[in-house]
Amino acid sequence: MATTRTATTLWKGALINGSGTVSLDTSGVGTFEVSWASRSQEAGGKTSPEELIAAAHSSCFSMALSHGLAGAGTPPESLETSADVTFQPGEGITGIVLTVKGRVPGISAEQFAEAAATAKANCPVSKALAGTTITLDAELL
Repeated sequence: MATTRTATTLWKGALINGSGTVSLDTSGVGTFEVSWASRSQEAGGKTSPEELIAAAHSSCFSMALSHGLAGAGTPPESLETSADVTFQPGEGITGIVLTVKGRVPGISAEQFAEAAATAKANCPVSKALAGTTITLDAELL
């Protein structure tokens, strides 16, 4: 069964001096302020499209890796994934670095790295971001 998730942004003003809010409508968990300054300079307590992409990517990748590991008979005790999304004004998103640290009994570091690479290639958010260079650093704890 397909699902659809919705977020809505209300923007006021021009790009440089304007600001907006993005609401996570489907879950209702919050409304967050966004601005050009929070995107291209310091966050200053506001979010950015890139931070929201990083949240989506790190959670999707973690789910994909967990699923792959469990399917191989080695479910993880824990996975901690961060996604660093780099934005360059005038160019756009120039790269994403996924970093995962996992506690997975019964596998080697090489097997963990292979499972992480498979998850990176197959997670739906990675696929949606295929036009961007995505690198991976996987560490078995």
